[in-house]
Amino acid sequence: MSALEEAPVAETRTPLMTLDGVSQVFDTKAGPIRAVDGINLSVNPGEVLCLVGESGSGKTTAARMAAGLARPTSGRVAFDGTDIWSMKRNDFGAFRRSVQYVHQDPYASLNPTRTIQQTITAPLLKHGVVKGSKAAAEKAVELLTKVDLTPAENFLPKYPHQLSGGQRQRVAVARALTLDPKLIIADESTSMLDVSIRISVLAMLGRLRDDLGVGFLFITHDLAIAKYFGWNGKTAVMYLGRIVEFGPTPKIINAPTHPYTRALIDAIPEPDPDLTKTKGRETLRSLEIPSLAHLPGGCSFHPRCPQFEDGLCDGVVPELVEVRSGQSAACHVVARDGAGEVRPDEPVA
Repeated sequence: MSALEEAPVAETRTPLMTLDGVSQVFDTKAGPIRAVDGINLSVNPGEVLCLVGESGSGKTTAARMAAGLARPTSGRVAFDGTDIWSMKRNDFGAFRRSVQYVHQDPYASLNPTRTIQQTITAPLLKHGVVKGSKAAAEKAVELLTKVDLTPAENFLPKYPHQLSGGQRQRVAVARALTLDPKLIIADESTSMLDVSIRISVLAMLGRLRDDLGVGFLFITHDLAIAKYFGWNGKTAVMYLGRIVEFGPTPKIINAPTHPYTRALIDAIPEPDPDLTKTKGRETLRSLEIPSLAHLPGGCSFHPRCPQFEDGLCDGVVPELVEVRSGQSAACHVVARDGAGEVRPDEPVA
């Protein structure tokens, strides 16, 4: 099992999805761009793993490799313990059916020339899940009902442009469920929705997770969303292609150790102005994110880090090491001085 996984000693089950030392390097005119740099992650059946970070951190690239949509430059992607790129054609097809992707933009992810019925029934008929158009339509009604589009019969003849953003995303989720997946990769799947709609979609996804036992690789830039959806799972924080903190979501939210994770937590709006004054926010040294084409030496966060120490942070790339039980961070200062005390206003759940 990966060094990043937290599990009892007696745990012997094979992770559903594993990324083992996975990297992705793109050749550009500016030189090689290391979008993902040697990350180790795993998702167990029915588990939620949240992958959090700013835009450009490598989250989507990592997700595309997990889905088999992009081949890693180095490292190993395994599904049920088998390297997906060593699979035979039929096995790879079964893997692709078991891992479904829900994209960020519900306006672009659905074919505008197909009705909702055509969108849902196409994979059902192509892969032989059902036989005949009548059975496919009945299955489409069942799937739309699962994602709270009711009465489902009213939605079948409609086109995507006739639906709201939240309704389109529910259709996208229903399409992802057509092949009875074991893992759903949700890539910023609620970021383009209004807040009220976002919560209802997240609640729907949570119910599907519990009822169907589907695992989730849930990608978001918002730790508040990770807290809401992945509270009983794990969270990995990415920065410029590397995992900088990993652990159970309650520990990451309530007791962040890496300065970057603390900055993400502090960026969450606080409605209570009195609480904002006493929260003890840390000020970043810089708001500018370094270019992947010209990464700084040592810790890539050091030009922005409020805990920067000259000669320590800008020398060697920090390893991801355990700093609390089940919680790892890639920070020279935290590794040397310890993770510190839990913030008084944020007790560990």
